[in-house]
Amino acid sequence: MKKGGTTGPRPFTGGGPVFFRSMHKEKENMIDIRLIREKPEWVKAEIAKLGIDAPIDRIHELDEHRRQILTQAEALKAERNQVSRSMGPLQGRIRKAQGDEKVRLEAQFESVRARMSEVGTQIKSFDDELREIDAQIQDDMLQVPNLPDPEVPLGADESENIVIRQEGDPLEFDFEPLPHWDLGPMLDIIDFERGIKLSGTRFYVLKGAGARLQRALIAWMLDLHISQHGYTEIYPPSVVQAKCLIGTGQLPKFADNVYHDVEDDFWWVPTAEVPVTNLHREEIIEPGVLPLYYVAYTPCWRREKMSAGRDVRGIKRGHQFDKVEMVKVVEPEASAEELMTLIDNAADVCRMLEIPHRVVQMCTGDLSFSAAAKYDIELWAPGCDEWLEVSSCSNFRDFQARRAQIRYRPEKGAHARFAHTLNGSGLALPRTLIAVIENCQQADGSVVIPQVLRPYMGGIEVIRPA
Repeated sequence: MKKGGTTGPRPFTGGGPVFFRSMHKEKENMIDIRLIREKPEWVKAEIAKLGIDAPIDRIHELDEHRRQILTQAEALKAERNQVSRSMGPLQGRIRKAQGDEKVRLEAQFESVRARMSEVGTQIKSFDDELREIDAQIQDDMLQVPNLPDPEVPLGADESENIVIRQEGDPLEFDFEPLPHWDLGPMLDIIDFERGIKLSGTRFYVLKGAGARLQRALIAWMLDLHISQHGYTEIYPPSVVQAKCLIGTGQLPKFADNVYHDVEDDFWWVPTAEVPVTNLHREEIIEPGVLPLYYVAYTPCWRREKMSAGRDVRGIKRGHQFDKVEMVKVVEPEASAEELMTLIDNAADVCRMLEIPHRVVQMCTGDLSFSAAAKYDIELWAPGCDEWLEVSSCSNFRDFQARRAQIRYRPEKGAHARFAHTLNGSGLALPRTLIAVIENCQQADGSVVIPQVLRPYMGGIEVIRPA
């Protein structure tokens, strides 16, 4: 059998148990304009680790200018308030005055009124400028990625990711294992030609036992996370408003990769993370409610512009795919431990399918825009001869919560705090389907259905060649 794992992420070889270290350093990981105001150079240095550009200098300059204008505007408003309090008594003196004294007081009144008119004009000008600056700062802040957790290893790209652990060794076949793009048509469960005929490149049709196997995987994974891991199932809409994508960090950064209906301003979800996280957008969660664990199945939509020329064979990378997604909303102190549990929940799927898998920690250069820390789970695919990413488990800390205004009260009467959000695939299709087909293939071209899926397959235990 062809062996994998000789290229790609480097194994963890020393320096302590990175995977189990606490990652709770909330103060240094808050994307708050106060952090840019107080430590702009440190923020720029942290973002440089990600290989991402962000307008930190412009935000810092705009913020300083804004505070200067605000100081001037507040001084003028204080002057206006003080003068306003004196206008009534002055008018009273005018009514009582006579002769030259009345003339003098009336002239004083007119001078004050003229000054207040000028002050009002200046205040309006400052307020208009402040609105423009606030809008620019808001736009620029949306371009600032989450900062990497201090425990995230430094690295330029995916080649410097770290394999934390591997469970199971790739199977030894006494025949040359076929890739799914050969197995699928031979078993009459994947139709590439008709998928292209219907929708174009990177589309396909699952049929017969193939369609049923995908449906079985989805139903079983949902049941597993609900009954054994304690998640609450959600069936969300597959289209959302733009503000939901802003909340989770897909917009404005990745607008070109998301399908958009311009007429109704609907956005097709790239992952269930978007609608499920936004269930609590602009809410304050009451004491004792957290943690919240949700699991959802959705079809997902993503333009594959960034992967032109990559993975052109098979069903690994398409514009439409299915996914079971886990989302957590938790208190900040618990988020590091919750990430470890989330990873284990996703890995349970791999264990129960009895397919070799590994957990890979992303280095700084391979973190997503929104994640402070991220771990991928990869299944071995012997026909493709590679490890396939089937889950990305991320701790966003308060990054998404700030954007979506998701807060909670630690106790009754306490000030509201930003929650921490996490998400991970549990798992993503069709790559899990690929791993099942390729690992469970037999010498005669048949595929044996894993035991855990058989109750969902209507009695089918083996998919045989047509």
